[in-house]
Amino acid sequence: MEKENDSAWWLQRFQLPHRDKRDMAWLRSSDPKGSGTWASFSSAQRCCQVETAPCPGEKLQVPRKHQVCSQSSPVPMEDTSSQEPAPSKATLGSLGPHEAPTTFISLEEQEPPAPSSRELILEKARAACRCSPGGLGRSLLRLLPVLEWLPRYSPRTQLLGDVVSGLLVGVVAIPQSISYSLLANQDPIYGIYTNFFCNIIYAAMATSRHASVGSFGVLCLMVGQSVTRHLQLAGYGDSSATLGGNSSSPRNGTELCDRSCYAITVALSLSFLVGLYQILLGVLQMGFVAVYLSEPLLGGFVTGSSLTIITSQMKYLLGLKIPRHEGVGSFVLTWVDLFRHIHNTNICDLLTSLAALAIIVPVKELNERYKERLKAPFPIELLVVIAATLISHYFDFERRYKAAVCGDIPTGFRKPTVPDISLFPSLALDALPIAVIGFAMTVSLAEIFGKKHGYAVSANQEMIAIGMCNLIPSFFYCFASSAALTKTLLKESTGSQTQVSGLVTSLVLLLVLLWISPLFYSLQISILGVVTIVNLRGGLRRFRDTPSMWQLSKLDTVVWWTTMLCSTLVTTEIGLLVGVCFALLCIIFRTQRPRATLLGKVGDREVYEDQAAYKRLSSIAHVKIFRFECSLYYANKDYFKAVLYQKTGLNPVLLAASLAARARPEPGRGCWSPGCGCLKQGRSRAESPPGDACPPSTDMHTLILDCGAMQFIDTVGLSALKETHHDYKEVGVQVLLANCNPSIRQRLREGGWAGQAGGAGGQLAFHSIHDAVQFAERWHRGDSKDKQAALPEPEEQNFQVSL
Repeated sequence: MEKENDSAWWLQRFQLPHRDKRDMAWLRSSDPKGSGTWASFSSAQRCCQVETAPCPGEKLQVPRKHQVCSQSSPVPMEDTSSQEPAPSKATLGSLGPHEAPTTFISLEEQEPPAPSSRELILEKARAACRCSPGGLGRSLLRLLPVLEWLPRYSPRTQLLGDVVSGLLVGVVAIPQSISYSLLANQDPIYGIYTNFFCNIIYAAMATSRHASVGSFGVLCLMVGQSVTRHLQLAGYGDSSATLGGNSSSPRNGTELCDRSCYAITVALSLSFLVGLYQILLGVLQMGFVAVYLSEPLLGGFVTGSSLTIITSQMKYLLGLKIPRHEGVGSFVLTWVDLFRHIHNTNICDLLTSLAALAIIVPVKELNERYKERLKAPFPIELLVVIAATLISHYFDFERRYKAAVCGDIPTGFRKPTVPDISLFPSLALDALPIAVIGFAMTVSLAEIFGKKHGYAVSANQEMIAIGMCNLIPSFFYCFASSAALTKTLLKESTGSQTQVSGLVTSLVLLLVLLWISPLFYSLQISILGVVTIVNLRGGLRRFRDTPSMWQLSKLDTVVWWTTMLCSTLVTTEIGLLVGVCFALLCIIFRTQRPRATLLGKVGDREVYEDQAAYKRLSSIAHVKIFRFECSLYYANKDYFKAVLYQKTGLNPVLLAASLAARARPEPGRGCWSPGCGCLKQGRSRAESPPGDACPPSTDMHTLILDCGAMQFIDTVGLSALKETHHDYKEVGVQVLLANCNPSIRQRLREGGWAGQAGGAGGQLAFHSIHDAVQFAERWHRGDSKDKQAALPEPEEQNFQVSL
């Protein structure tokens, strides 16, 4: 009965959650004959190995492995890969009736093949250059996913949802295509071209089934800023009050190309570079770049850009003819001009704008509130555009009230052209932020709806797809595009199943291009400004989320406000750059001054938690457990030492200096002469191990560093650990490590932690905090016949695991 109880206690003892699943607990179970069996259980490999242990007095044979010996007072880890296991007889035979038997944690290291960099590069090159019919087919399927999903398309179950969704998105895309041309400083026809071509290309090359691409407000704003700057450099007069103002002539001798022609030439050349950047990023497998654009950063950038867009559209709502400002301070300068010329407001444009806002905003709010009950949102924007066009035409607003209208919108397609290579040097820098924002929005929307509907999305293929949507259409008079949030939400909510809905949207725009576009001649530009502003409500609503964001993370809120203010008050490009840099600085700040705490024990459990965060935690007598919640590297090594000294209340450097000053003899005493015993006493004290050292004026004899939150340690961090160990050792405090991951153990072993590289310094590192605490308590009590029994003998060091 006693043996059965011991066995039950033993099993319960080692079914603890803090045991690493990679560890193999060697358990000893009793049998009626008195001999034992050693069972190896591995949760990672799901295997069980059983070996028979000899009866007391026999020699135990254990396979040659990296092992760690854990007794009732645990034994730490050491590199013993070259030693043969041979536990001592005293260890196996000196256990009490309720004392935990000797246990072994086997950590046999994997030896994965490690090819050299040269071999890896050559293998990649061979795989890329290897050509076979099967490989060519797979490459073609990766490049054109439509070849994979189109043969499996089911018209009976998928066609209806795709047709309905494509029609509704097309209806919404008509007014947005025309209105967003204002932002890009282009004629309305080019906005329709952009949405028509990119939907066809994206349907063939994208892995996302729900993302809807086309003109996006933020990108159109950035394109318009670049176009305006180049128009001014080329000497074209400002014609911001009208679209397609071909009357403006250049003052630099380029009479063959009017203002509208030069504007689209700049825009399509910029689109070509944007597409080229995005394709290169996709081919080079650099989709990870999008992770540096965090959600707070993108949210602040979109909100700041929305405020800039609203500011740029206010002159159209008021019917004012003021120049379009670019560069630093354009937001403030635009509002100054608006108030300066407000007495010239066109009453007709103002009234129609207010009427359109009063109609569109409530209906769109109702669409969002009852979107679950409505099968499709009410197309209020298109209806307002049609009604405003009819009213403006029959009441002749252009002639009677001098209202600005769209004018002639041609039908059909223009002959393809090529980008102007001479503009590439001046556009190369402008294209970079547009490319980054474009693929970030596209990839994020594709991944969001891919997770929602349970299908895989390739970030690199999405970058190639959106790059092609910018590269190929640049030959057909299109400007930069990306996935648009409002149209994607509409597409997904109206039953879209595949990218066939994008083809239906292109078909709707084709009808506009061939027959309907001339009917928008009398459409007021103020109505287009209203359509643009209404679609920016989502960006403005983010102001309401800032209080809750502040409660969750103050640093994220600061990133949001910094990016938003810089994007608004400076420029969108500089705002994006400042946001990225500031977000990276916040990450560095978090790792440079991380949280550091002292741990206490949770009741009688083998769990240790933060004493500052939880109540009723018991401290271990004369033992301090310190947790540093970040990797230890060159930027935070000084903070690590400072906060360690502060939390433990012991600065070993100052304490050692004070002890040395106290022990210094008075002048003339000659105490340090060779015949004096003080020198011998000091030498013997220095040569003795930490357990035998004279205790300092502190109640701490052991410091345990919890490394569970450390992902890595660089060379500077390792030096800081070694200095910490040395400084505390000088004042009689031993330093133990716990919860080290394999990479840190490898670095400690290679760096010679607490000794020479590959030496016995590993005996100061443990798999768990509780093991380290038990070892420290036994070391201090000296319960065994000799304190050195707490550490393994040289012939017994084979029980310990390599760091």
